[in-house]
Amino acid sequence: MVDRQNRKDFLKFGVVSAVSAFLGSQSSSGEAIAQTPSTDHPNVAIVQRYYQAYGRSDLATVREIFASDITWTIPGHHPLAGTKRGADEVLAFFDQLAKAQFRAEVLFLGGNDNYVVDVHRGWSNLGQGENIDELWALLFRIENSRIAEAINFPGNQHAADAFFWRTYSLKPIPDRLM
Repeated sequence: MVDRQNRKDFLKFGVVSAVSAFLGSQSSSGEAIAQTPSTDHPNVAIVQRYYQAYGRSDLATVREIFASDITWTIPGHHPLAGTKRGADEVLAFFDQLAKAQFRAEVLFLGGNDNYVVDVHRGWSNLGQGENIDELWALLFRIENSRIAEAINFPGNQHAADAFFWRTYSLKPIPDRLM
């Protein structure tokens, strides 16, 4: 496993160029429009404010930062996977993460006029054999100074699926079908 300092060094040198390519946008005709990402872009400040509010359990501010029709997509094949629609569903997902003692350490934020990319270390130390410690990326789409969409990209989808299946079992039938 790569230690934390090596991860940070990797991100310092490699992620900025990857984010530059990732944050490039397209016009309605499909032409590429170059946008230079910035770590001090106003949209980055929105995501930083979100993380600060979330860290304080200030759900009123989190709701204020979210667009009314926010979508939050968690890829994978596990009980928490799928697209959450609206603040209530997103906050219910966050509540489940808290039950697993899931933590995140932001390593990089960069943004432009439409998007913010977050790269972070995410981990949980529930108990023997139930831990995860991986790199994750989130792509936030910002509209009208609010988070309108977030898409999560796990560094290791297989490890994420395995962790979430170990941690969140489905209800037994017939409760699961109701």
